[in-house]
Amino acid sequence: QVQVVESGGGLVQPGGSLRLSCAASGSILRVNTMDWYRQGPGKQRELVAGITRSGSTNIADSVKGRFTISRENPQNTVYLQMNSLKPEDTALYNCHADADAWVGVAAHRRGDYWGQGTQVTVSS
Repeated sequence: QVQVVESGGGLVQPGGSLRLSCAASGSILRVNTMDWYRQGPGKQRELVAGITRSGSTNIADSVKGRFTISRENPQNTVYLQMNSLKPEDTALYNCHADADAWVGVAAHRRGDYWGQGTQVTVSS
């Protein structure tokens, strides 16, 4: 099994910054892409940022120039640095990991793993 745990959310004023963290743990052979998604009130879930194992990144246009994504492979951890936050960034932020997990002796399976989410609220 693989567990994904996010942290770092909270209440921040417009223009402020937050850093979200996400750690994948468990019977992991390898974590491939790690992504951050968000879903705001009355909105559809959207991809915010993703990063491959080699470090290639994909940033949504709505946050480009304000958010950066990074990861530490040995710790299977990904970070989302969010600067110049706006009220429209208010959302539940979920971390997703595409990972190969051990399912038996010398057997592994690729799957999608999600955390419970961390709430980010941008308000004065």
